[in-house]
Amino acid sequence: MKLFITGIGTDVGKTVASAIVTEALEADYWKPIQAGDINDSDSHKIGKYISNPKTTIFPNSYTLNTPASPHLAAEIDGIAIDLKNIKEPKAKNHLVIEGAGGILVPLNDTDVVADLIQPEYKVIVVSRHYLGSINHTLMTIELLKSRGINVAGIIFNGDENASTEGIILQRTGIKMIGRLDNEPYFDKNVILDYADRFREDLLSI
Repeated sequence: MKLFITGIGTDVGKTVASAIVTEALEADYWKPIQAGDINDSDSHKIGKYISNPKTTIFPNSYTLNTPASPHLAAEIDGIAIDLKNIKEPKAKNHLVIEGAGGILVPLNDTDVVADLIQPEYKVIVVSRHYLGSINHTLMTIELLKSRGINVAGIIFNGDENASTEGIILQRTGIKMIGRLDNEPYFDKNVILDYADRFREDLLSI
């Protein structure tokens, strides 16, 4: 199974969600494009969060120095992102792929993050509760579906908001994998606890 983790925007919890999914499935992990924080990248964080011995963390196809939209970060580095150079690693395991920002974040003059999603990928959307998140979540899912992309589930981030979660699930028909509470911190033990909670739903998508 190949799972692509995307979010409704930046800083909604994609990396924590990716760590939980990776741990739950003892999957391999790959972030094709890392922009900024290269010494404490999302791949580094996954390595700190997971406990299982089976996960392989594959290198980024592009590692960019500036914490910015990939198209701008690449321009500052004097390069251009080419989808032909983004080659999925040959994993013999489940593979978790983490996107960058939201699905319409530009990679270059023509391509966006959604163009990284291959036909066989199942997409999990991470939605963080904030004013306006219903709109951003519905638009993200609508656009993915319009591209014929398999949206397999949603993970909510934030304390329970029954009204928000209910309307999103009702309007989209998407399976809820689980919810991340406003934890004081995340470490291996917290990630493992969520992984145990989410595993059955992940395996059923």
